[in-house]
Amino acid sequence: MSHAKGFKKDYYGGTLMALVGLAAVMAGLQYHTGSLSHMGPGFFPVAVGALLAFVGVLIAVSARNDEPKEDKPSGHGHSHAAPDLRGTVCIVLGTLAFLLFGKYGGMIPATFAIVFISALGDRSNSIKQAFLLSIAMCVIAAVVFSWALQLQLPMFTWGA
Repeated sequence: MSHAKGFKKDYYGGTLMALVGLAAVMAGLQYHTGSLSHMGPGFFPVAVGALLAFVGVLIAVSARNDEPKEDKPSGHGHSHAAPDLRGTVCIVLGTLAFLLFGKYGGMIPATFAIVFISALGDRSNSIKQAFLLSIAMCVIAAVVFSWALQLQLPMFTWGA
């Protein structure tokens, strides 16, 4: 990949992320945001949109500061032009599994499913690493959502 192509992709991707984040903030501000202890319906979209916009700006700015790179293969084992779809497929499947397990299994099975399947999209992760990451994220989700925020999300449910 040439420097110009890498710059454009990162710059435009970061800019798009920032614009989507700002749109989420604007949409969320149409609702009552509330405070951290008494969140309104607009709080989450505003918070996530602001984080998305911030990360998008960081990506766009870092793309402008990149030094030119040599035209070498990325080291992912692909010398042909066919894209590696493993990561994309795993993220889509992880999201679908989250929806399915979230409805029929609860927060813990849904969190485990999305993290485990999505982690397998990275070729450098082993099944053991994906499993350990999934367990850690389930613990974090339980602590943050159930204990710290005291949200009424069922940890486990059986059926709809």
